[in-house]
Amino acid sequence: MKYLITGGCGFLGSNLAQEVLNRGDELVIFDNLYRNGTEKNLEWLRTLGEFKFYRNDIRNRDDVQFCIKTEKPDVIFHVAGQVAMTTSLERPRFDYDINVGGTFNVLEAVKEHCPEAVIVYSSTNKVYGDLENYEYHESDSRYSIPEFPNGLPESIGLDFTTPYGCSKGAADQYMKDWAKCYGLKTVVFRHSSIFGGRQFSTFDQGWIGWFVSRAIETQRGNLSEAFTIQGNGKQVRDVLFSEDIVKCYWAAVEHIDKTRGQSFNIGGGMENSLSILELFSHLEKELNIKLNYTQLSPRESDQKMFVADISKAKEFFGWEPKVKTAEGLHRMIEWVKTI
Repeated sequence: MKYLITGGCGFLGSNLAQEVLNRGDELVIFDNLYRNGTEKNLEWLRTLGEFKFYRNDIRNRDDVQFCIKTEKPDVIFHVAGQVAMTTSLERPRFDYDINVGGTFNVLEAVKEHCPEAVIVYSSTNKVYGDLENYEYHESDSRYSIPEFPNGLPESIGLDFTTPYGCSKGAADQYMKDWAKCYGLKTVVFRHSSIFGGRQFSTFDQGWIGWFVSRAIETQRGNLSEAFTIQGNGKQVRDVLFSEDIVKCYWAAVEHIDKTRGQSFNIGGGMENSLSILELFSHLEKELNIKLNYTQLSPRESDQKMFVADISKAKEFFGWEPKVKTAEGLHRMIEWVKTI
């Protein structure tokens, strides 16, 4: 099997690439090394095995066409993307060109050169909008939506808000429509929060890793002032460790007869849901520290709560998370300490 991973040097991409190499399959990586940490991940991957690397930009149609025409992969994990909400608001054209234009480039190249390839696309829960149309319960540490005790299903309906939601949502729907109109084997994963090794988090992307790094710096005595959070810290996401997300991608490919043309909410599920305040409490206990932070106004269009109902994924391709939150956080702490 030959695997092409767009954005293969990012957090998710490098974890998927590692699995390809572990399996002894053929690997092609397409990445422009734009994001923080990608060059380090490329260097790390080269210690694991041999692969072909295209240092190209997903926005460039000719680059994408050449790669896919030349390589004709059996499976494409399309995880290249602009993933920061703040960046989408500051640079909406940049966000659009990567997420919409880049995805369109991939789909058209596959349709023309290798229409039997499987494409798994990394979408987002932001395609559901800010979810302000639901009634929330507020406890001391978190928000919840009583209407959905098992998390939010795919049937709640799309609601594109913010440039990021619009761009990822458009790409999400192109993936589904190219399966319907042209028979491509596409699968859409609407991710909640994922975390794990090889994630070089920043203040606006990868919140688990970012706050873990703040906690470690606090333990080391390197933070001279309080860090900030946006909102009251009761925002909830279900968190999914990298080991489980890798298994999810392979399971969907192995069951492509059932998964093609489908979208799935993918996260840790209700059992692995976590608010910012609850994360802080865990970190304080594990590292024996007291976190010092200040609250800013809530982030624009931030969801108070998103937990994926993962029952459709379990039904269609037999996947569910195995790594519990506490174990994943411990492993994340150990990884961040090595950076």
